[in-house]
Amino acid sequence: MAFSRENAISLLKEYNAEPFHIRHALTVEGIMRYFSRELGYGEEEELWGIVGLLHDLDFEKFPELHCIKQQEIMRERGIDERIIHATASHGYLLTVEIAPEHEMEKVLYAVDELSGLIGAVALMHPSKSVAGLELKSVKKKYKNVKFAAGCSREVIERGAEMLGWSLDELIERTMRAMRSLEAEEREML
Repeated sequence: MAFSRENAISLLKEYNAEPFHIRHALTVEGIMRYFSRELGYGEEEELWGIVGLLHDLDFEKFPELHCIKQQEIMRERGIDERIIHATASHGYLLTVEIAPEHEMEKVLYAVDELSGLIGAVALMHPSKSVAGLELKSVKKKYKNVKFAAGCSREVIERGAEMLGWSLDELIERTMRAMRSLEAEEREML
């Protein structure tokens, strides 16, 4: 049986209890699904989403072994090596030497940190939403290294470079992805 979204959510919750970590996983899942469609990998949307859900699987319980312990956890459960490689590769040059190779892995690498920064900027916006954000607002906060200091600008820039996108293009495209998530949430209410 293939590893499903439901399996991924169950595994995620087995290793993560903090609402912040669950929310981040769901956000990155949505962004990855968006990019799978936008970049012509629509038939792999489920895979891209699962990679987004599980990318920080080990972070809450094993922060010092981030992107290392999750490989062991996933292999014990017989999870597809593509998922294991993709999730581990977002720790490239931080905790592992597993480089992002596939476009899916490069997107994850680029948007993981950036989604946190954009989310933090949105919380400062009067609307508390990505919908009202402009590139210049995000860039202004991006340049302030004390703002969302945990979001590595180096990783974001390396990710843009891996994708062959400018920083502005990466930010704009990620904001579009996050806006689409907000729109989906509004439709569900």
